[in-house]
Amino acid sequence: MTSTDESIHAFRIDIPQGDLDDLHARLDRTRWPDELPGVGWSYGIPRDYLKELARYWRHEYDWRAAEARMNAWPQFTTTIDGANLHFAHIRSPEPDATPLIMTHGWPGSIVEFAEVAGPLSDPRAHGGDPSDAFHLVLPSIPGFGLSGPTRETGWEFRRVAAAFAELMRRLGYDRYGAQGGDWGAAISRELGRTHTDRIIGVHLNLLPGSSATEEPHADELAALSPAERDRALASFKRGQEWSRDKQGYADIQSTRPQTLAYALTDSPVGQLAWVAEKFKEWTDSRDRPEDAVDRNQLLTNVMLYWLTGTAGSSARIYYERAHAAYWGSAPETSTAPTALADFPQENFIPLRHIAERTNNIVQWSEFDRGGHFAAMEVPEVLVGDVRAFFRTFRRLRQPSGG
Repeated sequence: MTSTDESIHAFRIDIPQGDLDDLHARLDRTRWPDELPGVGWSYGIPRDYLKELARYWRHEYDWRAAEARMNAWPQFTTTIDGANLHFAHIRSPEPDATPLIMTHGWPGSIVEFAEVAGPLSDPRAHGGDPSDAFHLVLPSIPGFGLSGPTRETGWEFRRVAAAFAELMRRLGYDRYGAQGGDWGAAISRELGRTHTDRIIGVHLNLLPGSSATEEPHADELAALSPAERDRALASFKRGQEWSRDKQGYADIQSTRPQTLAYALTDSPVGQLAWVAEKFKEWTDSRDRPEDAVDRNQLLTNVMLYWLTGTAGSSARIYYERAHAAYWGSAPETSTAPTALADFPQENFIPLRHIAERTNNIVQWSEFDRGGHFAAMEVPEVLVGDVRAFFRTFRRLRQPSGG
């Protein structure tokens, strides 16, 4: 996957004021639907909560402050496989830092990494061991936010992984680690599976294909410890709950992403509702997303979808996977050293005996708090687990001489 033009261009976020004025005007003209009384979140995001969040977005949220914070990261664009690829590249002040590509998912963005980038790239400045430092590459997935929209079909996660491998080559990183959750987990795992000569290790906070999709059989349960049996049954139960109550968004995005895109691209409150609901349902929260994630950070994440008009092109990754030749087949085996950080409010409960069938699991950590957006919810926990995993590979690193 090479291009005749491999140039990398400096990039800075600079949204025209007219786009912000348009957003405010649309928020002022929101047409609100009715709502059944007393149903809470069971039918979707509650109207009173969404009204209050939209009011805050309109009158108190400061995009320019968020823009300035993101622009503190060195950012770039390059063209790979016909797609514009945006990424932040945060070089550590430690010369022997380990290169690490971290990939977000849906409905996330590189905003997810705002609280972990500093401690990972410059642990010395955050009270950590400088030998745990990373040179960070934080790409926006093609079709998402500042890497969107894509202009052709076929951008499923395997193609994204190949593009990211090319990105790391262009940046001069011959050996590096990969980390991710959600789609970032699928992409990072694929990097490890297909580029074993370049990947040091893969750290995931979600492991695709590792939960119980069928009710565990008696012989399977008999081979497990009592605690593992309980976990296997809980994994199956959570999967059933997901299929009944939470799968709908993925079915829509896997089948008719274009139809959905009209509503989300025209209505900022529609875009807000589509994303904010997931930050409530998928996090370790009680009554609202802000129990788990910072409100301004949530809104900045929504803004990257809204301002770039990529509700539809980001959803297309679901369609492309569902219509790819490999869809429905068992996961292909990855020999890359793999770590899983398991957070209790993740959408699925992973089972190690299933994960080890197709993955080289060398670290398995279970935590008592956190959910799907671990980098935003429990950044210090994720940082600690990433450091612990890659610390085991220091002896394999070659001195850089720098």
